[in-house]
Amino acid sequence: MMPAARESLLDAAYTALARRPWAAVRMVDVAATAGVSRQTLYNEFGSKEGLARALVRREADGYLAGVDRALSTHSDPRERLMAAAEWTIVAARENTLVRAMLTGCWSERLPSPTLEAVPSSSVVPAQRRADGPLPSPGDFVALVRDRAVAVLAEPGVPRADTADLARSCELVVRLALSCVAAPPGEGGVTDLMRGALHRQPV
Repeated sequence: MMPAARESLLDAAYTALARRPWAAVRMVDVAATAGVSRQTLYNEFGSKEGLARALVRREADGYLAGVDRALSTHSDPRERLMAAAEWTIVAARENTLVRAMLTGCWSERLPSPTLEAVPSSSVVPAQRRADGPLPSPGDFVALVRDRAVAVLAEPGVPRADTADLARSCELVVRLALSCVAAPPGEGGVTDLMRGALHRQPV
C-alpha cells in the first residue's frame, strides 16, 4: 500500500475517534471513509489493535517532530526551551492521544494499547515499527530532554556542564507536563516557564 493510503486510513481513524469512543469505531467505517476496502485496512494494520498502535505511534511521532521544530525556532536557548514547553502544552490540549501519552491517563473513550512490543508478522515496515514498544510518559520526558540537549549543548562544553543543561531541560519538560495535568491560570504558563528558566543554567 502507498504511504498516502496508510495516512488516509489513520486520518479516518483519528476523525472517527473524535466523534465516538474507540470501542464504537468500526473498521468498515474507517475503510469506507478512507475510500479503501476493509480487507485493505486489515492487510495494512492486521487488526483494530494494530490500527490503534499505528495511530498512537503516528501521534507520538508528530508530537516529537513538533518538539524539534520548536527547538529550532529561536537563537536564544531559553526561548527555544520555552517554545518546546509551549508546544507540549498546546499539543496536549488539542490532541487527546498526545495528552494520554504524555500523562499516562487513558480515558475509556480512547484506545489503550499496551506500551510493550507485541508479536508482529506484518510485512508492512511501518506496522512492524508500530508493533514495537510505544513511549511511556517517562520515555517522552527523556526523549524531549535529550533532543533539547542535542540542540542546545555547545561543542566542547565540559561533561559536567552538559549534565547541568540536561537537568534544566528535564525540569522544563516536567514543568510543561505539570501544566498539561493541572493548567495554571491565564498567562500562568509563560510566567512559570520564565521563572523556572531564569534560575537554570541554560
